Amino acid sequence: MSQPLPPFPKRPESPGEPVLMQLTAPEEAPLRADAARNRARLLEAAARLVEEQGVTRLTMEGVACAAAVGKGTVFRRFGDRTGLLMALLDHTEQRFQTAFISGPAPLGPGAPPVERLHAFGCHTLRQTSEQLDLYLAAEPEVTRRFTSAPFRVRFMHVCMLLRQTGSGPDTELVAQTLMGYLDPALIGHLTRQRGMPLERLEAGWRDLVDRSVTPRPRSV
Repeated sequence: MSQPLPPFPKRPESPGEPVLMQLTAPEEAPLRADAARNRARLLEAAARLVEEQGVTRLTMEGVACAAAVGKGTVFRRFGDRTGLLMALLDHTEQRFQTAFISGPAPLGPGAPPVERLHAFGCHTLRQTSEQLDLYLAAEPEVTRRFTSAPFRVRFMHVCMLLRQTGSGPDTELVAQTLMGYLDPALIGHLTRQRGMPLERLEAGWRDLVDRSVTPRPRSV
């Protein structure tokens, strides 16, 4: 069973925090107070159902029943089941983005780039493992996997840290390789099907980072 999701705030935790991007599309206009309360109530009901029954049994009808609203209300707010799942992950993703953008070192600024890469991958592995069913259920289709908002934010962050290490000219391809290691489907395969402990994956991540940033000898 997945770990419980972080509580959903009724208001943004701090208005000026530098979150780069949301999973879900931003609202065109601020929600009315009653609409914001209803959205939070729907998400809390959905998170409770996920914790109690698992992601695979989550339905729009079930959320409507748990929140004591009509099914149409849930569809109007989230569009479809994928939209609901993305909204569930949105708060978790924003907290993570804030942590690696402006949180304490080594995940946040203030540590050498290699240490930040180590911390970034290990945090991603732990977070994905804790909410693996939700990440897998909300994963975009193959054609959108590398253009989704959370992937792009994380990819840009890894590229930035790689450039700071001065490891080589083609940071984009190296970043793609590193990001492949953090794919939820791969994490699920290694931990659940292969039975690998998370500590082994974290050690493998640190080794991959170290090998990726090792300076290459210059050709004569």
